[in-house]
Amino acid sequence: MDAARPRTDDRRHRRTVIVSTASAVVAALALLLGSPAALPAAFWATALLAVVVDARPYAVPGRRASAVILPSICFTFAVALAWGAAPAIAVQLVAVAVAGARMRQSLRRTVHLGLQHVAALAAAAGVAGLGRLRIDSSPDLWDAMVICVAAIAWITARHAVAGLVRGLTSDNRGPARRRRSHADLLASAALLLLGPVVLVATLVSPALLPLALLAPHAVHRMVRWAGESERATRFDPLTGLPNRRALQTAIAERPADRRRALLLLDLDRFRTVNDALGHAAGDRLLSRVADRLTGVVPAHDLVVRLGGDEFAVLATRVEDPAAARRIAQHLTEALSRPFPLDGTPVELSASIGIALQSGRRDGSTLLREAESAMYEAKQRGDQVAVHGPEAAKLTPDRLSLVADLRTALRREPPDDGIVLYYQPQIAIATGEVVGVEALLRWRHPRRGTIGPEELLRAAEPTPVMRLLTARVLEEVVEQLAAWRDGGAPLRAAVNVSARDLHAGDIADRVGALLDRYGVPADLLQLEITESALMADPHRVLETTTRLSRMGVAISLDDFGTGYSSLQHLRRLPLSEVKIDRSFVLGMAGDSGDAAIVRSVVGLAEALGLRAVAEGVEDEVTWRLLAAAGCHTAQGWFHARPMPAADLREWLARYRPVRPGIRGEIDSVGTSPTSSN
Repeated sequence: MDAARPRTDDRRHRRTVIVSTASAVVAALALLLGSPAALPAAFWATALLAVVVDARPYAVPGRRASAVILPSICFTFAVALAWGAAPAIAVQLVAVAVAGARMRQSLRRTVHLGLQHVAALAAAAGVAGLGRLRIDSSPDLWDAMVICVAAIAWITARHAVAGLVRGLTSDNRGPARRRRSHADLLASAALLLLGPVVLVATLVSPALLPLALLAPHAVHRMVRWAGESERATRFDPLTGLPNRRALQTAIAERPADRRRALLLLDLDRFRTVNDALGHAAGDRLLSRVADRLTGVVPAHDLVVRLGGDEFAVLATRVEDPAAARRIAQHLTEALSRPFPLDGTPVELSASIGIALQSGRRDGSTLLREAESAMYEAKQRGDQVAVHGPEAAKLTPDRLSLVADLRTALRREPPDDGIVLYYQPQIAIATGEVVGVEALLRWRHPRRGTIGPEELLRAAEPTPVMRLLTARVLEEVVEQLAAWRDGGAPLRAAVNVSARDLHAGDIADRVGALLDRYGVPADLLQLEITESALMADPHRVLETTTRLSRMGVAISLDDFGTGYSSLQHLRRLPLSEVKIDRSFVLGMAGDSGDAAIVRSVVGLAEALGLRAVAEGVEDEVTWRLLAAAGCHTAQGWFHARPMPAADLREWLARYRPVRPGIRGEIDSVGTSPTSSN
């Protein structure tokens, strides 16, 4: 059946060519025979050129095949000005038939194109007749004005007919079509105004006839350049797929009566392949992923490369989340087959986030929703997640908060309202301060102080998270340099999100900061969560290994609250695990919590890691941790989080306190939003 279809299409195309050409020739003969006067040789030369040049019509960038520029209009417009509407229409009908055959258009589209040009030439000839144009005998300024008005009438009539047909056939693309009409408007105007020049040259001497072809050739080059420029801005150069801009345009053109789904795909473990086989192999792999996605996605849907290892599919015939999930499952199955690359079968998978376009949401909003769902899929360890109604209810407030945060991050500190507090970490055996944890606060101009939990919950699923992390890392490294220069070097721990780890460039950013401020790498520690680890263990392992080789310590935060396997724990280049405060707070009154804490401490000891307890708020818990062999404690029992200036004063007054010795603990700090 598949083999028979091309032959059927070829037969249908041949019939269309025969019918359209025969009809055009018959109509042309009827019009020419009805002309009141004999036509000179200049007419026939101009008519011949019109038909010949339409064997190579101009394709307008971003437009359908029926919306083309025919170079013949340069000559038929001249015929209409010199010899009237009937000869011009006759020649134009034959030229349209030739162009339709060249572009393999359907009979309906060829007729549509012919109607546009018939109306345009009739309007132009009418203006020339009313203006008493004298193009063949000493034309003056008045004649030049008549020609310009005739060209305007030509363009207006053609677009009016095209708009009428689109309205009757519901083929209306809205603002995007109007934006794209600029290219064909300029090209059409150039060809029309060159027509009289070509005609005068033809009337003066037949020897100048070959020069008449230079004008449409120049316009063709202009249209081709415009097409290449358009393609460069709307298509990805590596894969040839449409890019982010093209996706947003397609979303904006959504018909009111149709629901769409945006599926965002992020390839898992691509950086591992890229580093192992080289960037050239990675580029070939991305091209093959693009080919495979294009091969399984229907022609009415759009496959896009957003950049890096992120792709998107805009599905145009989706009615509910279940249908979108079926499409996502189809995509994951296609990517699950190995990709042969340099003789090596490469295994790939993808995390897919889905957002349904119900209502007039713009492309940026829909993309954020799909990105949020994709991030949720990674966090849960699933391949597919849908941006559901629950997320939609929270979206307006969170989007507003994220928008305010993005605006704040454009300002210079301290005008952005973002401040860092530092909470000391105490060695239980000696009572010495061994480091601090940097905790984020944001003084919102209307909402007041926003703590880290609310802030990160809103920012983490969005690209703003990376901007925020960059801002925090720079301030912390700058502070580390100040403490070192002041003769009191401290180690500082900073929380980083799954988004930062998955981006892969955090190691480069950290290395650049340490070099800029001259800070030893062992003074910086990055804390990752179990949820970040489980979202993409291979990518996290790759990123943390690079950081560890630089000398940056890695800590696993909130240990015990997630589902990380001991195998991942063993493979990661960790220096410590932090016991979640929910277990630490309850260990004095709950034997189960106490057993969990002792087990985590024992596991850390066996793996050669430090065990850090969060949420230490009383002396009883402090002593229990000492008895369990825990290495480090952090919590209000020693000090609340405080600004860097207050921390300096606190360190000056602090005296080490060992378990069992009830010392006077100074709890300077005023942040009720701290989580420790």
